[in-house]
Amino acid sequence: MVRSVALVTNPLSGHGKGALVAVEAVNRFAERGVQVTEIRGDSAAETERLVRKALADPDARPDAVVAAGGDGLTCVVLQALVGTGIPLGLIPGGTGNDLARELGVPDDTAAAVAAVLGGNTRTIDLGTVETDESGRAVWFATVTGTGLDARVTLRANDLRWPNGPMRYTVAALLELVGKLAVPYRIELTGSPDHPDGTVLERDAVMVAVGNTRTYGGGMLIAPDAVIDDGLLDVTVVGAMSRLEMVRLLPALSSGKRIDHPAMLQLKAREIRLTAPGAPATADGDPVGLLPALFRAGPGALDVLVP
Repeated sequence: MVRSVALVTNPLSGHGKGALVAVEAVNRFAERGVQVTEIRGDSAAETERLVRKALADPDARPDAVVAAGGDGLTCVVLQALVGTGIPLGLIPGGTGNDLARELGVPDDTAAAVAAVLGGNTRTIDLGTVETDESGRAVWFATVTGTGLDARVTLRANDLRWPNGPMRYTVAALLELVGKLAVPYRIELTGSPDHPDGTVLERDAVMVAVGNTRTYGGGMLIAPDAVIDDGLLDVTVVGAMSRLEMVRLLPALSSGKRIDHPAMLQLKAREIRLTAPGAPATADGDPVGLLPALFRAGPGALDVLVP
């Protein structure tokens, strides 16, 4: 039974939505007699430190850590939460909320709070991404994007208009004026379809590594991903013209499955990606430049779900 929660908030989530849902969540928990400890850092690093501190005292640890925000805030929380045995609760308040959507957590704050207090958990996989420059393995729950994918996400994070998934479409159109395809090297380990050490080399616009099916507010980038199969899904978008990319964007943004000759779907336990100057983002936040090693983390997290 959940009697106490550490509620992690980010006032900037969803361009202000996170602050509103956090206030409502506090009130809803209080109405149910739940002890709430609010955690709000001035930066991702500070938020992670505060979550670690809240979990360090075994006599005062909460029954659950609840992220009131979007996928980016959840990613910050994961860095401190994984391995503690404490479940994660989700109160959607970001731009995309793709992990919540994947797990059926309602967008309504009152209903999301009820899901947390229901105490029903689901064990899910996570992924890690470790760039050569950082040397640190970062946990992610949804999708890590690289190349054009990552550049679009980073630009979308800076945009103030429009709201919701359309922000990613606008960002993509702005990024299409730059260079598209770059040479990628993709090395697979633990793939059900390819022997260990398989190497694929091809020019690609972007390569996404997914633990869930969607990112960016419902864009179906890894349609066959299963969140508890012990594997990561790789979507390679090969070289194509700007016109072809423009034609694909509306379908991708609307959550439709895309079948295109330039696209390749792979599954593996480990993936190493190399591409010159290609940035990477995990759950929408920057993690550095390729090369990077991706690993599946089977059963890494318990999440409170309806």
